[in-house]
Amino acid sequence: MNENLFASFITPTMMGFPIVVAIIMFPSILFPSSKRLINNRLHSFQHWLVKLIIKQMMLIHTPKGRTWTLMIVSLIMFIGSTNLLGLLPHTFTPTTQLSMNLSMAIPLWAGAVITGFRHKLKSSLAHFLPQGTPISLIPMLIIIETISLFIQPMALAVRLTANITAGHLLMHLIGGATLVLMNISPRTATITFIILLLLTILEFAVALIQAYVFTLLVSLYLHDNT
Repeated sequence: MNENLFASFITPTMMGFPIVVAIIMFPSILFPSSKRLINNRLHSFQHWLVKLIIKQMMLIHTPKGRTWTLMIVSLIMFIGSTNLLGLLPHTFTPTTQLSMNLSMAIPLWAGAVITGFRHKLKSSLAHFLPQGTPISLIPMLIIIETISLFIQPMALAVRLTANITAGHLLMHLIGGATLVLMNISPRTATITFIILLLLTILEFAVALIQAYVFTLLVSLYLHDNT
């Protein structure tokens, strides 16, 4: 139990050089492209999954918003595969780093907001001041709506970071407790091991759900500005 609790969140290095870039690029290998006339089961499942994502995400969008389809699909598949990669033993989860999540959230949010101000200026400005607002509340409401607008990318990044980090820490704690209890009380260790298995299954679901939530919120921001 002398291992640092946050050791799994430290950026891995090899011979003094960080290898986080190679880890981030690794999930792209899991989605190969096929040049065959008849695809195998893996590629057929991949195509079905992409079509399902496109149908769910882009159904409410205008033709202008649907130009972001490739980016939205790439984003959810990247985050989902990266989260699942981090559940393997002796691996590193890039999405536990707030800096990386912010680097994804800020450009996507900024692109959606800039698109809205460029093509729907009046509608975008109307969000800062709802119709029927009393004159005395106008300055305060504009400040609140401006702050809420700039908090959106931070909320995106913090939500993803907190959920993934909390799950990994809980698995780490229960796993360490199971190893200690094996020599003290095998029956209790068996119970904690079962809890660990159930938590691992839950984390697989959380990894996919958080990728969906992150991408869905980006899609909603895009919908409000196109």
